[in-house]
Amino acid sequence: MNTKLILRSLSILLISLLCANGMAQGYKIDVTLKGWQDTTLILGHYFNKKMLVNDTIQIDSNGSGTFTGSKKLPGGVYIIYMPDKSYFDLIIDDQQHFAITAQKENPVQTLVVNGNKQEKAFNDYQKFIFDKQATASALQKKLKEKGEAHPDSAAIWRKRLNELSAEVNSYWDTILSEHEGTFLASFVKAMRDIEVPMYNDTNLPDSVIQVKRYQYYKQHYFDNMDLSDDRLLRTPFFTGKLENFFTKTVVPMPDSIVKEAVRIIEMAKDNKEMERYLIQFTFNMANESKQMGMDAAMVALGEKYYLSGKADWVDEEFIEKLKDRITKLKPNLIGNQAPDLKMQSFNNQSFRLSEVYAPLTVLVFWETDCGHCKKEIPALKELVWDKYHDVGVKIFAVYTQHETKAWSEFITEHQLEEWINVYDPYHQSNFRNLYDIYSTPAIYILDENKTIIAKRIGAEQVPDFIEHHLKSSGHTY
Repeated sequence: MNTKLILRSLSILLISLLCANGMAQGYKIDVTLKGWQDTTLILGHYFNKKMLVNDTIQIDSNGSGTFTGSKKLPGGVYIIYMPDKSYFDLIIDDQQHFAITAQKENPVQTLVVNGNKQEKAFNDYQKFIFDKQATASALQKKLKEKGEAHPDSAAIWRKRLNELSAEVNSYWDTILSEHEGTFLASFVKAMRDIEVPMYNDTNLPDSVIQVKRYQYYKQHYFDNMDLSDDRLLRTPFFTGKLENFFTKTVVPMPDSIVKEAVRIIEMAKDNKEMERYLIQFTFNMANESKQMGMDAAMVALGEKYYLSGKADWVDEEFIEKLKDRITKLKPNLIGNQAPDLKMQSFNNQSFRLSEVYAPLTVLVFWETDCGHCKKEIPALKELVWDKYHDVGVKIFAVYTQHETKAWSEFITEHQLEEWINVYDPYHQSNFRNLYDIYSTPAIYILDENKTIIAKRIGAEQVPDFIEHHLKSSGHTY
């Protein structure tokens, strides 16, 4: 055989293989939606409780068009979004060259899939679930409207609801068995709640059993979710599951939040995308929390993952700003010893915060030109000073400005002379950095050892903290 002919044939074969391989690396989804014509369709995916757009196409007069791209889409649950703002879900994973056909009015129930076994199985699952949900909703409606008047019928309806639940669980088991190793199986398993032992075989008190069940649930919450699988990030439920864990399962205390955050981030260490998301999620959750004291969790997570260099995706500007923020927060975290302040009154007397003897000290930073201060400072006198000064509660009031005339007039007008009224005329105390004073008023509560027990609360909240602390420490008033 001619050598040139052989080489030419091999070259053509190689080019064909390369072209085929290039096509296989991308995605090609042929879509026909009967009832739509000459309009735009959007392909997107779920992420962080939002829909992110991947591609758009213009469909023709037959409702047909093709989503195509040179790079494969990351696996997950995707959305076909239609002009009337309705949509339906698809699973896209390893098979990314396939075709779907559906009717405009009921796309899930009419969907036909060719070339994607996972999506076909997912669509069958959706149809099954929609059917069971419709039946369950009808039964629940009957129970609500007629259950009390017809107890025998209600018992039958409840039995049927239990049977529906068993049918759904059985269907899930079938998916896990028949599609083991696929994203569909991972998706279905992740949606299932864990089974918590009843501990009925123990002689423990009910209160102890409830604690054991809670501890088991918390420890095993993620057993059905493979946190090394970043495809779960692109599902409609993943972020909600995380939020439920941290807001309804974990005790809302900084130490508990940090402990659990570190634990689940460690579960994702083999998947950089998932690990990054969990670091960002837990840090942002702590940073944006309105709960008093949660800044301690932000500081701990910020130091462990961002300032350590672990979060290598952020830029130097972010790191510098975070470093500055943490530096200002660390001295005044709840549980810390309050930084000492040496300041003076408008008649030049010196006072040290550490030398104030009191079962509780209210430390407040304020100024006369602050509109909110004009309401909070008189409220602090009425709600706190007038009620608790007889039991030794002191108010250490730091004026943050330098114009003493307006300050002294405000003190006189509102009868605040018995407070420890001080300021820092020579900028020696560094109070703004030590107590993170970027706005006023700012109220801290210190115990008898000058440990910070509350911070950045309103005047109306102070009495509850005082009463709780005085009672728990044995003080009477």
